[in-house]
Formats: sequence, C-alpha cells, structure tokens
Amino acid sequence: MRDRVRTTVAGDGVERLGLLASALSGRAVQVAPGEPGEPAWTDGRRIFVAADGSAREQLEALAVQTSLLASGSLEPDVVRKLTRRRAAARRYLAVEGHRALAANEHLLPPSLRSLIDCDVAAHSDSPAASLAAALSREAIADPPDHFGAIRARHLLASSEHALRRQRDPVLVELEEDENDAGTTADFFSSPGGGGAFGRLLQRMLRMVRHLDGSGPPGGDAPTHRTRSGTRGGRNVALSTRLAGILEDGGIEGRGTKYPEWDVHRQLYRQDWCTVQEVEPRLVAGSSPSVSDPYGLRRSLARFGTGLDARHRQVHGDDIDIDAAVEARVAVMAGAAPDEAVYVDSVRRRRDLAVLLLLDISGSVAEPGATGGTVHEHQRAAAAALTVALHDLGDRVALYAFHSQGRSAVHLVPVKRFDDDLGSLAGRLRSLVPGAYSRLGAAIRHGAAVLEERGGTSRRLLVVLSDGLAYDHGYEPVYGAADARRALAEVRRRGAGCLCLSVGAGTDAEVLRRVFGSAAHAAVSRPEQLRQVIGPLFRAALRSAEVRRR
Repeated sequence: MRDRVRTTVAGDGVERLGLLASALSGRAVQVAPGEPGEPAWTDGRRIFVAADGSAREQLEALAVQTSLLASGSLEPDVVRKLTRRRAAARRYLAVEGHRALAANEHLLPPSLRSLIDCDVAAHSDSPAASLAAALSREAIADPPDHFGAIRARHLLASSEHALRRQRDPVLVELEEDENDAGTTADFFSSPGGGGAFGRLLQRMLRMVRHLDGSGPPGGDAPTHRTRSGTRGGRNVALSTRLAGILEDGGIEGRGTKYPEWDVHRQLYRQDWCTVQEVEPRLVAGSSPSVSDPYGLRRSLARFGTGLDARHRQVHGDDIDIDAAVEARVAVMAGAAPDEAVYVDSVRRRRDLAVLLLLDISGSVAEPGATGGTVHEHQRAAAAALTVALHDLGDRVALYAFHSQGRSAVHLVPVKRFDDDLGSLAGRLRSLVPGAYSRLGAAIRHGAAVLEERGGTSRRLLVVLSDGLAYDHGYEPVYGAADARRALAEVRRRGAGCLCLSVGAGTDAEVLRRVFGSAAHAAVSRPEQLRQVIGPLFRAALRSAEVRRR
C-alpha cells in the first residue's frame, strides 16, 4: 500500500490524489490545490490541500478530510450548527476528526493510521456526540495542523446547490449553460437567440423532434447524434440503431418486468420496464485467451472469505476464556494444565458471488480519455475482473446491457455463473456498442440474477458504465434518480454495490448523481484499477455485511 501511495503522489499536482481520495471517502471527489498557507478543507465535492506541502503532509490532510466525508461528519444538519462558530468548529474537528479516522481505519494506508488518537476517538461514537462535546464547556485541545479546517458556509452552499439542481431540472440546464458561456444568462432572449433560456428551448425542441417522430424508434433518424453530456463539453454519442448482437441473437422468452422510479411524481411505475436476456452472436475465428494483465488477483485475494474461530489451540490470536478458566482450575487442583488455551482464526473457503454489468450503449463508443474507446477500456476491465475472480474461486458472472425504450431492455449473458472461461473472449469480441442505457432496469435484473443464481451468502454487484443514463422517456435527471434508487434497493437486500467508470470523461458530479452513495470511482485506464479496487471492494462488502446483520 505504501508503494501505491508513493506512486499516487509522484505526479505533477495534487489532482493526482483524486483516485485515492475517492476510494477513501467512498464517493467521487476531486482534489484541488488550496491557497498558499491555508489549511486543508472540503466543500463536499472537492478537497483543497496545500500544493506546496510535502507528500506526507498532503496525505495526512487528505486522510482526515476523506474520513470526515466517509463517516457522515459533514452532513448539513451538523454543519449548520457550526456556522459562524469558528471556535466550536475547531473543537468539533478536534474530537470528530479522530473518531472519523478510527471509523475509516480499515481503508487508511498503514502509514497513516498513526494519526489516530484512540483516547480522543473513544470519547465520541457519532457526529452528534462530537457536536455536543464541542458545544459544551469541556476542555478540548486544538486539533493538529494536518486536520485542516471545517468551512461550514462552503459545505452548506454546496449541499443546497446540489439539492436545488436535483429538484429543478430546468434550473440545472440554465445554470450549466450559464457556466459554459461564462457570462450572465439572458433569460428573456428569444428561442432563436443566444440566451440561456433560448438555448434550453432549442435543445428541448431538437429532442422532441428526434424522439417523437413517426415510425419505430430510430427508423428514419440518423445512426448517431451528439449532445453535451458534461461540463467539459465532451460529446456523447447516442446510437439509435440496434447493436449487432441483437440483430442475429435470439431473445429468451417474453422478458421480465420491473418497476421504475419516477422522481418527478415521487412514486414507482409498476411493471414499467421489460428486460430480456439476449444470446450473443459469436464472432468467427479463433479467440485469444483472456487473462488478468493488471494484477487484480492479488488485490482481490483478501476478499470473499470469512474467518472461522478454532477453540482450544496451542497458538492463536485471542484467549479462549473457557479453556483458560479450566486450566486455572487444574493448576489450583494440583493437576497439569492444558496449554491449548487460545482461539485461532483461520480462513474458510471463499463465499462470494459477483455479477458484473457492462454498459454497451452507444455513448461508450466515444473516444476514451487516454486513447481507444470507452468501450474498449471497460471491456478490458470487465475481462480482467472476471478472470481474477474466477481464478480465486469466486462465483462470477458477466452481463452486458443496453436498451431501446422501456419495453426492450436487453441483457447479454457473456458469462453465466456456471459457465467456464472458454468462450469469454469470443463473446466479449461480439459486443458492439449501440442504442441507449436504461440503467435502473439493468441493475434490477442483474441484482435478481445475482440473488437467484449466485449461490452464496455474500453478493456483490459491479457496474461498469460511463454513468450516462439515457433512453426514450428516460432523460438524464429522471434516469439518474432511477439508477440511484435501483442501487439503493440492491444494497437494502444485503448485496454490495460497486460502480466503476473506466476511460470515460464523465463529470464527477454526474457520476455522483447516478451512483449516489454506492462505492464508485472513475479511472482513466484499466491498469489504474489496481490502485483502487481493494479499498472499493472492502467498502462495498463491508456495507453489505452491515445490512445483513
């Protein structure tokens, strides 16, 4: 882990710490340079650290701020009581910082665990308890310099902005247009003019003309169109044609119906989507064998197994109380005591089922951030994860998905749980990106397959997607809310959820709206997965374990 940390901070600028920050905080966050001489702080979306500080100082500040985010220490109801109370904020940080670090200790690199003061952390068991201590007259020492600061006003402004964007889709469009233009919006411009309102109407009219034409979807429309999908202006291709695997593949049965969450009306649309499993069309010719070129197996080896306690052992990790009492009684009775008074913890067989969902909608056909297409990056990551988990003895399945309206959500079984790896490479080669991404329905069907066919008590759903949820009647705000709700449903049923975006340039805020509080990360290249896959797996499985208990 120390080697990985050194590699992370060796780049130019603190932005390179973004992957580590996202893994430690359990959400997609960015790292930005702070003003010279100011302490580290966060607004919930970005973490500001000193660019001129040493690598050790930057990592210490990052560990504290990410632990505060991961432990719920900076939620609005707590931070609101710290507004205009700088002394109380420092006292709260002094107590809550150690509690948050202790709660996040299992994710911290070993070199950073020395930051925790266990005596201080033991004084609080929740952010509310730390707040009560901060507002009391109890003597509390100032926090260490590397703890940084809590800026309540910035945190509240960020959370209120996110809530306003979620509740008012029109305001979202206006604000994004205003930010892109870099000038004050002219709300009263005509639809043909250059104001924000005019640009919004033009975009809406283009979408209506495209989606509400006569004939079947895509029948007389262009094969691809583009729209602005991120703040960075990256064009996202949305293909309206059916992908090649659907043209020749056979559809199993009449499909399974699932509900869909309507964020505008705040209710479920029952039996709204139909999901069908589609057999892939194998590509002719020899297929190379798949492998794990990124070394993910080593990072995943420690997961998927539990510990069995073996009592009355000569050596072990803990004292066997019953055996120790009996040995003491034997000594007092003048007999020779039994030396087997320990409890030894041993690894039992692996007990993990993982289902990977690979997005093959039209948007992933776009060029990736570091060459190639997003589809090529995510396909390589899916293959490496499948091989690594299979070699470790886990039950693993891989399904690809895309959609063409709510009645045609197609999932392609690249590898079912009981299949071997023989045809994996050929089936992966047959995947052709196309159509749209009704992400919520795909997640619900993948979770159902995982629960019914996984065959283990520990289950994990891994979604590989660029995070652009879009389909007919499934616009970005609606689609993001449905996908986020679907992931929450999976977690409530005791399965872990992990979302990965590989090679895509999707904005971090977009990914946060789609993936919600599920463990997720965005990486530029598949080989970077080795840096984050361990902490992400640990966070997802730990969350599922808590739910099952």
